[in-house]
Amino acid sequence: MDATIIASASKGDGEARWVKHRNRTSGHDFKARVGADADADIALVEQVSVTPANVHDGREGPAALPDDPGDVYADSAYRGQHFEAAVRAKGGVPRVAVTSMWGQDETATLARLEAWNAPIQRVRARIEKIFGAWKRCYGLRRMRWRGLARARAQVHFTASAYNLKRSLNLQPP
Repeated sequence: MDATIIASASKGDGEARWVKHRNRTSGHDFKARVGADADADIALVEQVSVTPANVHDGREGPAALPDDPGDVYADSAYRGQHFEAAVRAKGGVPRVAVTSMWGQDETATLARLEAWNAPIQRVRARIEKIFGAWKRCYGLRRMRWRGLARARAQVHFTASAYNLKRSLNLQPP
């Protein structure tokens, strides 16, 4: 599970929202959250949720959860009771990366933190490839049309095209 920010078609889009993300400049954007099947070698998109960029991941994350999620790997933006309760309600187990831990011994605490996050990051790296392909190959760096409904349609079409292309690798030669 992860999210990506996609620029709106124009600054005049009334349904997109301004967002500032780390070292980047502020943008008038939408945010796409994706639930993907990370068990397979070929990560396929299972669920998509598109909102204005200012909606927090932990609040909107449950909308991108598949019906039978299993282990749900997510970054620290998905920490919190709301997301955890939604994952457990669907029968899943939340595996959320943490950014800090408390402990007496700093070296032991950092080792625990690394041991917890390493398997999570290994699985989460697969979903970043989905976003990279969407933006590099499918033209999803910027929305084509104005409005949230059209943004949702564009992201869903992109996810369908991505899944069709990736599913060709599932077929035996």
